[in-house]
Amino acid sequence: MTAIEDMSWFANPEARSWQTTQLGSGAHTFHRGLPGYVPTPLVEISPLANELNVGKVFVKDESSRLGLPAFKILGASYAVSRALSKRLGSVDEALPLHELRDRLVNESVRLVAATDGNHGRAVAHVARDLGLPARIFYPSSLTVEAKGAIVGEGAETVEMNTSYDELVSAAAEFARLEGSDAVLIQDTAWPGYEEVPRWIVEGYSTLFAEADEQLLEAGIDRLDVVVVPVGVGSLAQAAVRHYRSIPHPPVLLTVEAERAPALVASLHAGRSVSVPTTDTIMAGLNCGTPSAAAWPSLFAGVDAAVTVTEDESIAGVRRFAELGVDAGPCGAATLAGARRMLLEPARRAQAFVDADAVVLLFSTEGSAANPLPAPVVTVAVVPS
Repeated sequence: MTAIEDMSWFANPEARSWQTTQLGSGAHTFHRGLPGYVPTPLVEISPLANELNVGKVFVKDESSRLGLPAFKILGASYAVSRALSKRLGSVDEALPLHELRDRLVNESVRLVAATDGNHGRAVAHVARDLGLPARIFYPSSLTVEAKGAIVGEGAETVEMNTSYDELVSAAAEFARLEGSDAVLIQDTAWPGYEEVPRWIVEGYSTLFAEADEQLLEAGIDRLDVVVVPVGVGSLAQAAVRHYRSIPHPPVLLTVEAERAPALVASLHAGRSVSVPTTDTIMAGLNCGTPSAAAWPSLFAGVDAAVTVTEDESIAGVRRFAELGVDAGPCGAATLAGARRMLLEPARRAQAFVDADAVVLLFSTEGSAANPLPAPVVTVAVVPS
């Protein structure tokens, strides 16, 4: 494992030879049964391929997923169903949400979560679909729009002027004191709390299964670089589990906000560490500690990790908008991260990326999920 230049970059050449087991297909089957389910678009963007000096660039656009402007509903819906199904005695499967709603009519159950935006809204959305109350903890730094969206889902909210890690602790303590009436649906794991985060990771596997199918439909039978954003690391864990279980795996690049570099710092340290964070427009990435469940996979299976600045994320949002992709700052972080790796010769050489490479960027949220501050608002323009 080696680093170049500074603490904003980390490369692990040993990751290419590490293998793991693939996540099952249960989550994808579950999601296909949800009302309104359709795969989100996978779009090829040739101008980005030219800009990044690669063969092809595809973007998986999560600006509209099951009625919400971010991918988080995949993990939240599957984890809620698994948790409540287990409560009702169905240990090994996720019951359909309509069946859960009928069976929970006389149950006293509240869903609880901490969030920096999209996860909390997704949990609240599922709670509303099930006819259940939800209590969502969020930071004061969250955008007005994101706060309003959570309230709009009918959730009871708790605003705290604190870090994401402390929010998680507060939500977990509330759920503990509520006892069996509360079900904590958190996307980060710690000792003694691993089951629900594992289900959330399994829920995210649908994203990669869809992308595989869509690439094959487009006549693409290989993938050379995959770029995913990182908060606590659950999405990246799902990516590692997916791509490190197939022959000829792609380079896996993770991208964090410069103001919340928990994974990069942990990779440099060789162990999971907590870092102080400050407010960032990439609100969904503003996490100070990697998920305990995700860390072993990320340490072993991530080829490269990079952090991006606020300005780089804003530039990514604007460029995506010019190309017809509606992205929030977290979604556009993948474009910013790809630029930082592919346009820097030493980093590109460390990742062994050729000029004919096929690159896949995961744009995990639309602008409605997390709009830019007013002075830098931009609007996606669909090319004619």
